[in-house]
Amino acid sequence: MSKTLRITLVRSLIGITEKHRATVRGLGLRRTGHTVELRDTPEVRGMIQKIPYLLRWEEQS
Repeated sequence: MSKTLRITLVRSLIGITEKHRATVRGLGLRRTGHTVELRDTPEVRGMIQKIPYLLRWEEQS
């Protein structure tokens, strides 16, 4: 069984650059407080590293 990450958008996208908005959308997040569970892959980790100030995440087993 692969690991998953639970990712939550904790800040508003108002005033955020278009590239960072696209990254949030690429993670599947739609609004503040929205949470998604994604597989723990290098691609997802890279997206998280690009916008850590907008997110909260935790590892699931």
